[in-house]
Amino acid sequence: MIASIVIGAAVFGYASWALVKFINKSKKGKCAACELKNTCKSECGIPPQVK
Repeated sequence: MIASIVIGAAVFGYASWALVKFINKSKKGKCAACELKNTCKSECGIPPQVK
């Protein structure tokens, strides 16, 4: 019984943490939240020029 409560709390705790992390990343925007933002060659927010 106690093991089930501990496992359930761990699952719900992790799900809550993951949800908060996802929401915080989505608030930053696409490029600001990307792990590759320092080395990325795409210029986010600037639409490509049509020739």
